[in-house]
This record gives sequence, structure tokens and C-alpha cells, in this order.
Amino acid sequence: MKLTLLLFVFTVWPLAAADLKLGIIGTDTSHATAFTSVLNDPNAADHVGGARVVAAYKGGSPDIEESAKRTDQYANELHDKWGVEIVSTIRDLCPLVDGILLESVDGRPHLAQFREAASCGKPVFIDKPLASTLADAIEIAHLAKQKNIPWFSSSSLRYSAVADMRSPDMTGAIVWAPGPLEPHHQLDLSWYGIHGVEMLYTLFGPGCTEVSRISSPDADIVTGRWSDGRLGTVHLQRPYGKYGAVVFLKGQKLNANPDMKFSYVPLVQEIVHFMQTKTAPVPNSVTLEMFAFMDAAQKSVAEGGKAVSVQDVHSIGE
Repeated sequence: MKLTLLLFVFTVWPLAAADLKLGIIGTDTSHATAFTSVLNDPNAADHVGGARVVAAYKGGSPDIEESAKRTDQYANELHDKWGVEIVSTIRDLCPLVDGILLESVDGRPHLAQFREAASCGKPVFIDKPLASTLADAIEIAHLAKQKNIPWFSSSSLRYSAVADMRSPDMTGAIVWAPGPLEPHHQLDLSWYGIHGVEMLYTLFGPGCTEVSRISSPDADIVTGRWSDGRLGTVHLQRPYGKYGAVVFLKGQKLNANPDMKFSYVPLVQEIVHFMQTKTAPVPNSVTLEMFAFMDAAQKSVAEGGKAVSVQDVHSIGE
């Protein structure tokens, strides 16, 4: 039955000569199957051309339920539905692919997995979170520079409607997003709060100088001050909540989107373009600043909400 299905897949969806071949690290996230569906099915309404997923390494984290219960499930779907070859090691991906999607839902193994992926010499997209600590994020960047490996990391929320809310007349903003925590991640906001942080940085860009944070069992409120004096706030709700934003404009005007929708398709389009050009659509320096922002936020809540310098924590990690 599986052989018949695989023959069907390869007959209906042949690999185009111009398509890049991509490999996945980590089949413990729905992103692995969602991205593959968008890339591998040319008949789908939301199809993104130019690349195909051809191989995957399972990975997985037995101490995180969200990972352990899904690793085999999604690996089987990739293999049985899309004809993706499941390999035994990350290095087995090297001769099979032109680029790598590091998808592991757990940020802790990302540094070690990236180190192995770097041996392939291929561009790497690293799904959120880039890492579970600022130090690991910086080490990934250092390793990539040493090995001359193009990389980028991004949340799909960067390419949501929040991007259309940017304005030169913006004086400040508040964004909100889900903020569940995961106890194994040392940098607690990196697990899911990264989505809200990415939304804020999509609006403001880099240049945050200090961060303060107050926290309760149900929420976090994180406010950053940018070098030009603007204030931006991320409100994270637990366990889950909606995505949204309000942008404050000159002349006491507002631009609000209280229930923001998003799709994986724009991010997948950026990933394919990155694999083709090897140019990161999100500068690596911006991604590292976001991790310094989250690290400063964690230090702030430990100090009772005191403002913490982003540059100070960034320097410690370097």
C-alpha cells in the first residue's frame, strides 16, 4: 500500500528541474508538514513553487510532550503522503539537499543541530525559536560566520498584516499575542513569546535600548524604549490568545487590528527566495537583537520590573 502511494505521489508531483531540494531537521512540529504541503503540492491553491522537501531527520525531544507525541506522527505523514525520505542522521541530508529547514520545535538542540547542518555547507532557515538562550543564538551566528553559512530565522507573524501597519508617522505601538511558557527553555519568552516580539520588531525595526517587564501567571507586559524615544509594548496572554496590534500615529490617530490573521505562505515564499539567493530577508543582527530584548526582559522581571539595557545583555553574550 505504501509503495503504491509513493508511486502515486512521484507520478503526480514530479520534481521540476529548477526546483531546489530541501531537507527538514525536526519532524516534531506542524510546520514540517504545513511547509511541505505548501511546497510539494503544485495543485494546491496556496502552492509556493521553486523548492521541494525531499528528505527529513526526525530529531525530537522526549522531555517535551509537544515534541515527543508528534515526532513519529509527522515523520510518517511526510514519508507516506509526500514521499519524503526519512534519514538516520543530519549529515545524511548533505548529499540529498540544496538547503535545510531546521524545524525542531525545541530551541535547546538548535545549536547542536545547526553545528551538524553547517557541515553540509548549505543555507539554513531556523524556525522559531532560533535558540533557547541568547548565548546559543550568538554562538549560532558565530558558527555560521566561520563556516560561511547563510541563515535566517523568523516567525510567520512577521509577514502577517502587522507589516502593513508600519508607518513613518508611528509614535508607538502595542502588540498582543499568546504567551505560553515551557519550563525547559531558559529564555522563557523564546518558546512562544517570540511571535509577539517579532511583531513589535516588524513595526519598529532594531534600535531598542532598554526593556522592562512585569509578569503574572496569566500575562506578561514587556515594554521597550527605542533610541528615538518611541515606546513599544508586547502583551502576552496565557495560555493562549489572539494576535493583534494598535499603532499610535502623529495627530492622535490610531491604526488597530484587534484580531490579526496570518498564513505560513508568505514566510515559505521568503524561505524559497532565501534558498535561491542566499540573502537573509531578516538581517541576522535584528534576530540577535530580539534575543537580547527577551534576555533583558527576563532580567527585568527578576529585578521587579526594573529597566534593563539591551546593549548590556548583548555584550555579556558576545
